[in-house]
Amino acid sequence: MPAPIEDYALVGDTHTAALIGRNGSVDWLCLPRFDSPSTFGALLGDEHSGRWLLAPTDPQATSERRYVDDSFVLVTTWTTSTGVVEVTELMPHGDRRADLIRRVRGVRGTVELQQELRIRFGYADSLPWVRQVEDDGGHALVAVAGPDAVVMRGPRLTAQDRAHRNVVTVAEGETIDLVLTWYPSHREPPPAEDVDAQIEATVRWWRSWASTSSTEGPYGEAVHRSLLVLRALTHEDTGGIVAAATTSLPEEWGGQRNWDYRYVWLRDASLTLEVLIDHGFSTEVQDWRRWLLRAIAGDPADVQIMYGLAGERRLEEWEVRSLPGYDGASPVRAGNGAYTQYQGDVFGEVMVALRKAREAGIEETAYSWPLQRVLLGFLERNWSRADNGIWEIRGAERHFTHSRAMIWAAFDCGVSAVRDFGLDGPVERWERLRDEVRDEIEVQGFDRERNTYTQYYGGAGVDASLLQLPQVGYLAADDPRMLGTVAAIEQELLEDGLLLRYRTESGVDGLPPGENAFLACSFWLVEQYAASGRLEESTALMDRLVSFRNDVGLLSEEYDTSGRRQAGNTPQALSHLALVRAADAIARVEAGNPQPTRR
Repeated sequence: MPAPIEDYALVGDTHTAALIGRNGSVDWLCLPRFDSPSTFGALLGDEHSGRWLLAPTDPQATSERRYVDDSFVLVTTWTTSTGVVEVTELMPHGDRRADLIRRVRGVRGTVELQQELRIRFGYADSLPWVRQVEDDGGHALVAVAGPDAVVMRGPRLTAQDRAHRNVVTVAEGETIDLVLTWYPSHREPPPAEDVDAQIEATVRWWRSWASTSSTEGPYGEAVHRSLLVLRALTHEDTGGIVAAATTSLPEEWGGQRNWDYRYVWLRDASLTLEVLIDHGFSTEVQDWRRWLLRAIAGDPADVQIMYGLAGERRLEEWEVRSLPGYDGASPVRAGNGAYTQYQGDVFGEVMVALRKAREAGIEETAYSWPLQRVLLGFLERNWSRADNGIWEIRGAERHFTHSRAMIWAAFDCGVSAVRDFGLDGPVERWERLRDEVRDEIEVQGFDRERNTYTQYYGGAGVDASLLQLPQVGYLAADDPRMLGTVAAIEQELLEDGLLLRYRTESGVDGLPPGENAFLACSFWLVEQYAASGRLEESTALMDRLVSFRNDVGLLSEEYDTSGRRQAGNTPQALSHLALVRAADAIARVEAGNPQPTRR
């Protein structure tokens, strides 16, 4: 039985990230990038899928965890019957290497710790050759298989049952450093580096980044950590923002809704940029805008909804049979077949994010407006197409109302760029198309008898994504049509006080029914409540959602209210950015200065 998803803390170097359980086991790590095959894959299997355990031998040991200040340097304090130790864990930032450091420091008495290292490259498909050597005046273990190699520096390990183990005793004042470094197998192991300097430099870098923004109010701490999560999921070199650090953590226990989120969705990245802009971060916006230009270069007809970290286009989905899945939820998938889908809403989300950057005073480049004109030109020719929608429906393409509203928003952003900022473009044509899209939505996507927008044209059900209509200015949050839509969403999609995305039993997505409440949707409801004058309900729901974070402030994609546990890939960028938006909406209302809605 794997550990609950909320048991995992993240450490990362803005190139990749490790998930470390409360039990001291590194159960997920892909090296050297987020989307590389796993080196430790126990999260989607068991210890035989690869892990690195470091914990007291005392079965009654207890632990408390925290991050050092505004960083992803994790400190775990273990208390046993014989003493106390601190384990500091991090992936150093800035050294252009892939290192995972685990420093043990004796605090009081003595503590006996066990270590078990199981290296399994290639999603647990490759058992490496291992040799032990003397290295830089100390001991090292070198493991090699195919293109991958790691060197592990620390006390000598003993081979046993295809694992390497040892037991060490740490006394008060003593320190033991364990460092695992990935490198290409055709090269020599990189030299050891100064651990003290790496820890100091990493904490300093995170502090410097976080100091750009101040977050206050009752949700200030949650917002601050969420912004840090968004930065941790942003690739340092390319500017690409991954949707999550994991693949195939299930949306339904034991089910098939297991997807690979280690890629850059235009939608999620655009929404991330909006909250980073609102909180004073501009460098990431410029980096992502350059990433976008590189990724979509070429024929605009070939624009994809998602790409690899460096803009890779081919993300073929395949089943990883060497990993059995989280608690039996299979298949485990690498790649994501949704990259071939057409989703009209992404054009709106990209254009809205770039409009926000313009409004925030972020300087246009020689390519930023031409890029947007290319996107609008494609929409001019394709705006009436059916699509797969925001939830990447694997059933039949439809005219999803949310997608149509986002296409409206894309044209509205083009009009604003010309009318409000003096940029060049066929504004009259864009205005005509914008109005045509609106007229179509009001006729085909709105049920006048029920006073609600519908999930798709001709459908009877609703969709939580409709809560985004006021966010992009399609209509005001207190418009009677929106209030009617909210009432329908509450009636159809609320379960135990949290929102489902839509009713999966409708068969619209072409998959077996069943999933847990989707956290981002519930945060959107918080934002809608606040903007429409239901502040008390907004804060009550917000308090509940924030309480679902784990002990170090992380959220996954969904929440199982009956089991009281997180579900889906983690940490999830969409959940964290929606948290920030919801907190900002409440803060604006409480300050008596709600953000005006664009009309």
